[in-house]
Amino acid sequence: MLISIAIVVQIISAIAVIILVLLQHGKGADLGAAFGSGASGSIFGASGSANFLSRSTAVAATFFFLATIALTLGSGAFKSAPAPTSGVLGSVEQSQSIDADQTNTTQPAAPASQSQQIPR
Repeated sequence: MLISIAIVVQIISAIAVIILVLLQHGKGADLGAAFGSGASGSIFGASGSANFLSRSTAVAATFFFLATIALTLGSGAFKSAPAPTSGVLGSVEQSQSIDADQTNTTQPAAPASQSQQIPR
């Protein structure tokens, strides 16, 4: 249940971040450039639209990161698992020795001739 809520929050906040970033313009540009000449001056004030959009983007990004952390912790990624006794190389060596034992038991070993020996 909590994982589902975290997924929904993450999707909504991701869409909100995308929309808010696309609404913002470069330095010196205002929200009025997108909606008309002086519309932002009456709604947000002289520099209010930049502050409003940047704060809204920061809030949406914070929700996105919190939902991501909640999903990571909820997935069990940090649960401790029993440590392997031999490590990665030990399992590779074991599988190679098992393969070698199987090939040796099914085929008789041929005597080494002079041409097959490599001098050291």
